[in-house]
Amino acid sequence: MPSTDPIADMLTSIRNALMARHRRVDVPSSRMKLAIAEVLKSERYIENFKIVPDQKHDTLRIYLRYNVNEKPMIRTLKRISTPGRRVYVKRDEIPRVLGGLGTAILSTPDGILTGQEASRRGLGGELVAEIW
Repeated sequence: MPSTDPIADMLTSIRNALMARHRRVDVPSSRMKLAIAEVLKSERYIENFKIVPDQKHDTLRIYLRYNVNEKPMIRTLKRISTPGRRVYVKRDEIPRVLGGLGTAILSTPDGILTGQEASRRGLGGELVAEIW
């Protein structure tokens, strides 16, 4: 059965894998999920990711990151905008997550960006998720 919110499913899979102390998690691939994984890697929340080709549908393999005490680098991963309730922010309304210690992920006309990068470029967009 197809999911109505594949982004939320991806974030939940990452949360569950972190709670179970897995080193990697596999999710069905899409361009949006790939862009979110790129943001997570650039912000150093995950180690790496790669596309695993398959006959029917490619899989996005995400390698999770832990600190020296084996604590996950991601404490909280929240989906903000959902298919039933889209949340859009203007460039001057982009939230500072945890006083600037966290990261807001936005879908902008220039693609998926962090809140800080979108603010620097003067762009608003859909507030996809918050992470810290």
